[in-house]
Amino acid sequence: MKRRRPRRHPAGMAFVPPDDGEGYDGPATVLVGDDVLAVTVHLAGHLEPLDGFFHWYGRIDRCAGLVTAKDAGATTGELVVGDGPPATVRLAEYDAWGHVQVNGTGAPPYSLERVEVDLPA
Repeated sequence: MKRRRPRRHPAGMAFVPPDDGEGYDGPATVLVGDDVLAVTVHLAGHLEPLDGFFHWYGRIDRCAGLVTAKDAGATTGELVVGDGPPATVRLAEYDAWGHVQVNGTGAPPYSLERVEVDLPA
C-alpha cells in the first residue's frame, strides 16, 4: 500500500487519507432536532491541502422522516455510524432521486486510518 504524507490536523493528530474508492456505505443514524432516524448513507471524503481539513460528502438515501425534517427547514444534524461519535452534517439539496446530499468538515462519522507521527514544531 502506498503511503501518503501525513498532514497536520488542527487537533494535533495527523490524518492519512484513505486510498481512492474508500469511504462508507451502509446503515447510520441521523439526529435532526428531536428525531432519531435510521438511514442508509453513501459517504467518501478527502484531505483538502488548501485548508488542511478532511472534507467528507455523499448522500442519505430517501427517508420519509428526513424529508419531513428537511421540508420543515432543517439544514444540519448529527450523523452517527455504529457506535462512533456523532459528526455534524450539513443537509444540502435533494438529488434527482430524492436522496439528501450531505457534507461535513473534520473527522467523518466513519472510521479513518489514524497515524500518530512526530511533527516538527
